[in-house]
Amino acid sequence: MSGVRTTCAYCGVGCGVIATPDGQGGALIEGDKKHPANFGRLCTKGTTLGETIDLTGRLLTPMIGGVRAGWDEATSLVARKFQDAIEKYGPDSVAFYVSGQLLTEDYYVANKLMKGFIGSGNIDTNSRLCMASSVAGHKRAFGTDTVPGTYDDLENADLIVLVGSNLAWCHPVLHQRIMAAKDSRGTKIVNIDPRRTATSDMADLHLGVAPGGDTALFNGLLNAIVQAGAVDRDYVDAHVNGFADAVAAASAFDWAHVAAQTGIDQQTLEQFSELFVTTKKVVTVYSQGVNQAVDGSDKVNAIINCHLATGRIGKRGTGPFSVTGQPNAMGGREVGGLANMLAVHLDIEDAQHRDAVQDFWDAPRIATHAGLKAVDLFEACANGKIKALWVMCTNPAVSMPKAGHVADAIANVDFVAVSEIEAQTDTTLLADVLLPALGWGEKDGTVTNSERRISRQRAFLPAPGEEQADWKIICDVAAKMGWSDAFDFKNAAQIFDEYAKMTYLSVGMGKDLDLTALSGMAEHRYEAMSPVQWPVQVDRQDTRYFADGGFFTADSKARMLPISGQNHVPRETGFVFNTGRVRDHWHTMTRTARAATLSRHMAEPYLEIHPKDASELELENASLARVSSSFGDVDLRVLVSDRITQGQVFAPIHWTSEFASNGRVDKLVAPVVDPVSGQPATKSSIVQIRAFDMGWYGFAVGVAEPQSKADYWVKAKLDKGWQIELAERREPSDMEAYMRKVLGIQDGDCLSYVDQKSGHTRLAIVKDGQVVGALFGAAEPVALSRSFVTSALGGEDYANLLAGRSGQDQPDAGRILCNCFNVGINTIVDAIETGKVHSLDDIGKTLQAGSNCGSCRPELAALLTQLKPAIAAQ
Repeated sequence: MSGVRTTCAYCGVGCGVIATPDGQGGALIEGDKKHPANFGRLCTKGTTLGETIDLTGRLLTPMIGGVRAGWDEATSLVARKFQDAIEKYGPDSVAFYVSGQLLTEDYYVANKLMKGFIGSGNIDTNSRLCMASSVAGHKRAFGTDTVPGTYDDLENADLIVLVGSNLAWCHPVLHQRIMAAKDSRGTKIVNIDPRRTATSDMADLHLGVAPGGDTALFNGLLNAIVQAGAVDRDYVDAHVNGFADAVAAASAFDWAHVAAQTGIDQQTLEQFSELFVTTKKVVTVYSQGVNQAVDGSDKVNAIINCHLATGRIGKRGTGPFSVTGQPNAMGGREVGGLANMLAVHLDIEDAQHRDAVQDFWDAPRIATHAGLKAVDLFEACANGKIKALWVMCTNPAVSMPKAGHVADAIANVDFVAVSEIEAQTDTTLLADVLLPALGWGEKDGTVTNSERRISRQRAFLPAPGEEQADWKIICDVAAKMGWSDAFDFKNAAQIFDEYAKMTYLSVGMGKDLDLTALSGMAEHRYEAMSPVQWPVQVDRQDTRYFADGGFFTADSKARMLPISGQNHVPRETGFVFNTGRVRDHWHTMTRTARAATLSRHMAEPYLEIHPKDASELELENASLARVSSSFGDVDLRVLVSDRITQGQVFAPIHWTSEFASNGRVDKLVAPVVDPVSGQPATKSSIVQIRAFDMGWYGFAVGVAEPQSKADYWVKAKLDKGWQIELAERREPSDMEAYMRKVLGIQDGDCLSYVDQKSGHTRLAIVKDGQVVGALFGAAEPVALSRSFVTSALGGEDYANLLAGRSGQDQPDAGRILCNCFNVGINTIVDAIETGKVHSLDDIGKTLQAGSNCGSCRPELAALLTQLKPAIAAQ
């Protein structure tokens, strides 16, 4: 089979990939140079997609109560349990919780079933956690959920303002496109973020805004725009309402006041203002740091206000730009996958819209009011109001705020079905029925990226077991609930056609979503469909919105909103707890943990904390900390860093109970939401921190997946096996027995080295002349070259393995920075300090690092900047 053009499974950039099956169940992955989202670029996650499609841990058959079942039995049970609950308690007693990783066709039939046939609004999505505030902000300003610009604007702007976005790690391909523009045309970059991240290192100006300070900052910017006479009066007069009220609210925000609210010095604020005011072509890119706040919707509108006031919207190289976190968050918004909307951007609270949707679907009923949004949905599970729950393609027992409570809430529901590709996640363990879904590479449909571009996701592998497409599972259940005619789809193309036809309703109701030109496609045209942006109109060349007004409001004018600009971070005593992503992992690691390559960069959850805070708490680098809130506690490795401000801490979201003893950080997050959007404020909870003192620390590697009940453990996959970090309150009495139990290795010879003076213990198990396991223990966190030890697994170098480092003739590469070519940080630092390389291009040519996917380039650039003074001084 030749290469198949499809779309990446990760973030909202929507990169095109070409997948070529290798005939052994895997595939060669390369970037699609013809895809307009990435033009062949891929990040490290996209590059390693081929490593994530093995069958280890796959859910291959339906399961009922942990016992294998047939599809007819499983779907009949789901249908009966939902029907029973509806008949006894009403349609609002059941709920779907779905995902931005579903395809649009899956999303469409799920929403159709819940809102049009069950008759409830109780379908919400994990996209509520990442972009609901953007949806609310767009609707308040534009009248509908419209992203005005395109990726092309990033390459044509003279100034790009990145707000609450570590683009270099979370949307690397967009970051690469921006950096290419910076190199070629001198684009200026401002990064607004409480932390100094890899994105900050590549920016011309970093504004370390205090948590909750964004609304004050953009109110201050609006005030400065007015004071500088930079308002586009013609645009505002012709196309904007609410200007006077918005300006009046912002007038109190002079730079002295903003400095007090944001923690940014006045000189830096004025520098930022000068850049924005004097630069005509400005794009403001914002992401989770804006959305995931109790005032996220206000933050979005404060940003939009500045663009409306200056008329910098809809023109090439201008506009506010929301970048989504999931591959199909936009597609889910289009078809109504949020509890407070109907399909095709119609409003659930509008009777005319409801009637139109009901008529189109020929549905027996229609949801008459918004359903439960994510946080409220799981609260309803906890208090018994939800009697039947269907979770699709997501892991809320890890990802939701107050995650421990959410797990208990799911367990409290009378009947729980979960559609998944993984047999064991924190959520599948709570299910009554497991429904095996097709995974990436096996399923077929469409996704919509952050710039409104629809791309095909195509199958290039057969189903490995009895898995079915999510849409097919939903349709089978719908048929058994009595609605077979309405869900009699034979393939994804038929579903897409019905959806495209339905956008006639959007057009007819004066909304933005228009796919009508794609309706009526023959199946072969759907199969061959190239990436396309909506609105899809034959006579429209530019897909940007609002350059000449035309907003989707009653009077066709945008609305500027008065924003209070208050700092909404809780005032309790403790540390402000910020959460986010790391470069190479994704969500709850159900996919990325399969790829050994992706754990090389960061294999353990951590707590980033300022040196002064760490000193006061008596925490040292690499020690362990227990972080707690009123909702739970987690145990994390300490990373002491001046890249974070005093009083704030940061932890990544990815680790689950499958890979860490107590690393589910969303257990700590308060279930506080934006009152407009319902999006949780996951970046500003208050936590307490103390040392998690252990009497013994260990690091082990083995050829089989380790199992441990240690007081602290974190495991990660390797190329030749697994690694596990360990800590115990007391040192194990029999170290060899302990190692064999953890690594599951009972045979083979044990070699050991014990340093009585330091208390260090090092053991290796050798079988048939090869190392099959090793353990390193000490009274303090184990210091050794982990990259060397993990690479020595399966080899014959026992002596150096027990030394924990390579021999003198084999320099220690250090922590892997470039996954593509396995280049460690020590190798790169040495090349810089010895003058072998002086630029990113030099590093690529000499060491290959950064010359493939480019995900490591921001960190390489930071090293060059950091070490250049040392070179100059020589």
